[in-house]
Amino acid sequence: MATAVESTTPSYRFDDRNMQWRKLGDFEHFEVFIFSVDEAKNIADFIIKFEPSKQIFLHRHLALTNTFVVDGEHIIYEANGKVREVRPVGRYTSSQPGDAHREGGGGNGCVLHYSVRGETDALFDVLDDDFKVLATLYTRDFKAAFDAQKQG
Repeated sequence: MATAVESTTPSYRFDDRNMQWRKLGDFEHFEVFIFSVDEAKNIADFIIKFEPSKQIFLHRHLALTNTFVVDGEHIIYEANGKVREVRPVGRYTSSQPGDAHREGGGGNGCVLHYSVRGETDALFDVLDDDFKVLATLYTRDFKAAFDAQKQG
């Protein structure tokens, strides 16, 4: 039987004062800081800061997506807005492509690290409420945002 072991190191809150958060296109309720993009391998590593108690757009992940909750709570919503899962700080999740959902931060927001690994250059579909694809986000879109971020 596994038991919880109290850490001997201090607990820290994530300090983002040295990060320059940016909007990703016209999307609302989050900002992003991109760590790296490898277009040849369809890999994007980035961190998102969700606004408190807000849901982002309905979308579908088209690639393997690994996440780690750095700060706050990460909330996964069904397409209809009903809470599906609440992921606390420290939770690591690996998700296969295909699931349509909304997501966002809890009452204090959320900082979430993403490591996205695509088999193709298509990483996310943006959907309307009828699950019609409105747009697709590709590796090149993250690369363009990364390049703009580096320019300041």
